[in-house]
Amino acid sequence: MTSLPNLLTLSRIVAIPLVVATFYVDDAAARWVACGLFVAAAITDWFDGYLARTRNQVSALGRFLDPIADKLLVAAVLLMLVAFDRVTKAGVLPALVILLREILVSGLREFLAEIRIGMPVSRLAKWKTGIQMVALPVLLVGDVGPEVLHVRVIGEICLWAAAILTMITGWDYLRSGLKHMHPSAKHGGAEPHRANP
Repeated sequence: MTSLPNLLTLSRIVAIPLVVATFYVDDAAARWVACGLFVAAAITDWFDGYLARTRNQVSALGRFLDPIADKLLVAAVLLMLVAFDRVTKAGVLPALVILLREILVSGLREFLAEIRIGMPVSRLAKWKTGIQMVALPVLLVGDVGPEVLHVRVIGEICLWAAAILTMITGWDYLRSGLKHMHPSAKHGGAEPHRANP
């Protein structure tokens, strides 16, 4: 619990109520604070995995908390953006797609964990995560950003791009998982990956 990678993972969970609280402050500075908190949390997502591997501190708790912390943070921000009309009606659809995919992958990971099958992270999934981690802080800033940059529009374009990749990678993971659900499937003993698909 007290290893640095696990503390970094826990810090992402602690950041969630802080980011949520900024939505209830009607001030431009609060949006920039929310953006800063989200970016800091996203950076810890990379560092906790890196430190766990390089320091040989990969733990069962870390493998459990890491994907949960990521999904809680992303889900909380998406829900708050929609609830406070920080995205257009068209922007609600990619937010819904991303949330549904996270639920699908979580269920699939739980099933595969029971039969001790690892779910490797594809390169496309890493791109999805990267674009998503750009879209959300941009949308957190939204209309208080520099007007010339059309920040909200850029954020929604990135959100759509992430949603498209989400559907592609979600289908890939589902198709891969379905192979292990067939009665004739042979189940291995691969260790689950810490990385978030």
